[in-house]
Amino acid sequence: MDIIYAFCESESLRFPFFGYDKNLFSLLAKQSGGFWDRDNREFVFPRGLKDDQLKRIFSDIPCVKVTPESKFNFTVFGFFNRPWADVAEPLPAPVPSNKLYKKLSPEEILKQSVFSIPDSEPEKFNEGWQRKLDDELRLRKYSPRTRNAYIYFNKMLCQTLKKPPEAIQPGDIKRFLGFIEKEKAYKAASINLIISSIKFFYREIMNDSAISELYRPKHDAKLPQILSKEEMKKVISAEKNIKHRLLLMLVYSSGLRVSEVVTLKKSHIDLTRKIIFVEQGKGRKDRYTLLSENAADFLVQYYDTFNIETWLFPGQPKTNHLSIRSAQHIVDKAVRNAGVTKRVSIHGLRHTFATHLLESGTDIRYIQTLLGHKSISTTERYTHVAKKNVLAIKSPLDTLF
Repeated sequence: MDIIYAFCESESLRFPFFGYDKNLFSLLAKQSGGFWDRDNREFVFPRGLKDDQLKRIFSDIPCVKVTPESKFNFTVFGFFNRPWADVAEPLPAPVPSNKLYKKLSPEEILKQSVFSIPDSEPEKFNEGWQRKLDDELRLRKYSPRTRNAYIYFNKMLCQTLKKPPEAIQPGDIKRFLGFIEKEKAYKAASINLIISSIKFFYREIMNDSAISELYRPKHDAKLPQILSKEEMKKVISAEKNIKHRLLLMLVYSSGLRVSEVVTLKKSHIDLTRKIIFVEQGKGRKDRYTLLSENAADFLVQYYDTFNIETWLFPGQPKTNHLSIRSAQHIVDKAVRNAGVTKRVSIHGLRHTFATHLLESGTDIRYIQTLLGHKSISTTERYTHVAKKNVLAIKSPLDTLF
């Protein structure tokens, strides 16, 4: 336990585990109000802990507390034998979490986390393998998010099986995939991403073609949740925050992905031609999409109210754009406040955009271009939920009387 990192956010304090330290894990598990997040491998305190409380918990262990206001706004304790202050303030009482986490004893948490935290053994997927994989992915111009995912899942494979890459056989990988489907309940999309990660590493780095025999699970044939025009109007009208309302309007009126709307710049908006330039969207593709008249008028008001220089939706600090998580939270809150009972995420507004265009008679190939879909088959799923094509069919019961 050399250094503890504490990441302070608006509603929580997170302690990520970059390896596995049994002493630190037990220390945090004993504290009131916290829970273990298995998916992200971190301890979370929903209400956070004050600096004096951190000092009391960690005694003379060096601690770095990182806050979101500035890249260099750190609170540092315990370095260079610096003494910790004497503290009399009690630790916080247990706080109910908004997630469905059961309060467990440290022993129960450890028992449930057997495959969530790697052992304190040497890293099986060592830095050399990670560097080789990262270099190969960079040569192919894979996005940072994809590179991180490929490295993470190959590390998970080796740590779970407790074997280095060169000792892993095809049967081991099938056993691993069976484990994550059964024990972790991963969805088909996640398992397919894991398979892609493993196949790429063994094909391109290990020159092993035997791994290519892995079969991919079928995706669940789920239809997207769509808001009606009346529901969409409620969601936008109920939002009083100008910045949040503009975000809702642009996602719905232009069919933007969440990663695309948060990275919009003022220079991407053409108010004269009523178009939005989407720079390097999914698949590193540029495209144009439409800007509605109402959204354009609202943008003029937005520019008058805020001093927008670069990012259309500045984050914290303002030199950064709004985070994806914040944008998702904005939409979730707006849907709840509007009294809409459908479970619609920010991506659901993009689905709603495409469906409403289809219902109004827009050619599906134009919709494909606006959405940035590579294949027309991806866009065709909206024909299953468009009222114009399916829901307008008369039931035979209605023709009897």
